[in-house]
Amino acid sequence: MPGLEPESVLKIMSKRGRILVAMSGGVDSSVAAVMLHEQGYEVIGLTMKTWDYATSGSSSKETGCCSLDSINDARTLAVNYGFPHYILDIRDEFGDFVIDNFVDEYLAGRTPNPCVLCNTHIKWEALLKRANKLDCEFIATGHYANIRQLDTGRHVISKGKDENKDQSYVLWGVSQENLSRTQFPLGSFAKSEIRQMALDMGQEELAKKSESYEICFVPDNDYRAFLKHKVEDLEQRVAGGNFITSDGMVVGQHKGYPFYTIGQRKGLGIAFGEPMFVTQILPESNTVVLGRADELERKEALVRNLNLVKYENILQPMDNVVTKIRYKDAGMLSTIVQENDKMRVVFDHNVSAIAPGQSAVFYEGNDLLGGGFLC
Repeated sequence: MPGLEPESVLKIMSKRGRILVAMSGGVDSSVAAVMLHEQGYEVIGLTMKTWDYATSGSSSKETGCCSLDSINDARTLAVNYGFPHYILDIRDEFGDFVIDNFVDEYLAGRTPNPCVLCNTHIKWEALLKRANKLDCEFIATGHYANIRQLDTGRHVISKGKDENKDQSYVLWGVSQENLSRTQFPLGSFAKSEIRQMALDMGQEELAKKSESYEICFVPDNDYRAFLKHKVEDLEQRVAGGNFITSDGMVVGQHKGYPFYTIGQRKGLGIAFGEPMFVTQILPESNTVVLGRADELERKEALVRNLNLVKYENILQPMDNVVTKIRYKDAGMLSTIVQENDKMRVVFDHNVSAIAPGQSAVFYEGNDLLGGGFLC
C-alpha cells in the first residue's frame, strides 16, 4: 500500500489550514471531505484498512469500509477534487487490540462494544499520528455529532442534528487532547441532506450507498461463527453447560455460554409455557440463567473505565441525566454518582437487559457528559 508522502510534497497554500479527513468510501465521510475542501481547507484524505475478510472465516462478499471497492471509491473522489489520498494499513494494531478484546469479552461472559474501542484506541490515535507527520492541524470524520469548546477550556461533544443518525454514543471514549483537534462537519445536517449534497455533487452512486450496521470484522453479523473461527475447539470446550432458572433449577443444556447475550429470547432451543430470557451469564461454571421479562429489570448500574467529557469530575450526585445503555436506546432519566473511578447510575424507573460490557453514556441535555462500560 502507498506510504505517506514527504511533508515537503504537500506544502500547498490554503485559506484555512490543513486537515486530515478519515474517508471510508461511504457517503458521509466523502461529503465531509468535499465540504471541507470547498470551505477552503487543504484536505488530505486517509482511508484506514482495519480488516480483511480472508482471515475472518466469513463466507460473505467483502463489503463495507475495508473493502477494495470502498477504498477505490474514496481515492477516486479525492482525485476528482484534486486533493491527496492515502491508504493506511492498521490491521495489526486493530486486530491485536479490538478483535482480541472482542473475543476476550465474550469469553468473560460480557457483550463487547468494539466500535467504541476502535474509535478511542485505534482510529483517533492513528489519525493524529499521521496528522502530525503531515503537518495537519486538525482531523475530521463523518460522524453525526457536534463539538465545541467551553469557557473552561474543555471540549464537549453534543448530539448531531439528526436524532436518528446521532453517533455521539460511540464517541464517549475520545480524550480531551484528541477532541481539541477534531472536527465533525456533518453535525448540523440530517442524513437526507447529506445524500442530497452527494447528488448535487454528481455522485449518484455514492448518494444511494446503503448503510452497514454490522461490526466491520463480522460482516455476516454472525458473531458466534466468528468466535468459533478465532478460538480453536471453542464449541467442544463450552458445549453442554446448564440452563438454570433464577432459583437454581436446571431446565436444560445449552451450546456454550459465549453464544448467548443478556436479554436474548430467541434461539435458546428450549420451550417454556411463557417467554424466557437470558438474565445472567456465569462463565466460571458455563451456566446461563434464564428468567421472565421482569427478572431482566434493574434500577441501578455500575459503570467502569470512565471517561468524562464535559466536566473533569462530577463530585456531587447529578440528577436529570439521561443515560443510554445501548446505541439505539432512547435513554432513561437517572441520577449519576461518581465513586472514584466508577459511576453509579440510579435510574428513575427500571430499565431492562443491562448487559455487562456494553457502553453506558450520560447526557446533560444534548451534551455528552461521558461514559464507560457496564459492569
